[in-house]
Amino acid sequence: MAIVPASIVTRNMADFAKQTGNVYKSVSVISKRANQISVKLKEELNSKLAEFATTVDNLEEVFENREQIEISKYYERLPKPTNLAVEEFLEGKVYVRTPDDETEITSF
Repeated sequence: MAIVPASIVTRNMADFAKQTGNVYKSVSVISKRANQISVKLKEELNSKLAEFATTVDNLEEVFENREQIEISKYYERLPKPTNLAVEEFLEGKVYVRTPDDETEITSF
């Protein structure tokens, strides 16, 4: 994983338009990529926390698990999905495909 700045960084808008030719299209692509990253991270976190799941409904019997807390803290410290998506986009790691670019296949 690339090093992603945790704080706000001033960006040149022309850098966003280079890959797609349109700033708004680039922002849309970054947004969709950020959603993909967010879903992936959430699935990873849920799968790791599922190992600690209990079927006990009584609050008195619920206890804190040190490993569970550490896993949660690790995911909280990760860069936000939007920051990751912006870095991936600017580094050219995001593949952009639009339906207009694809040839339409017609069957008879």
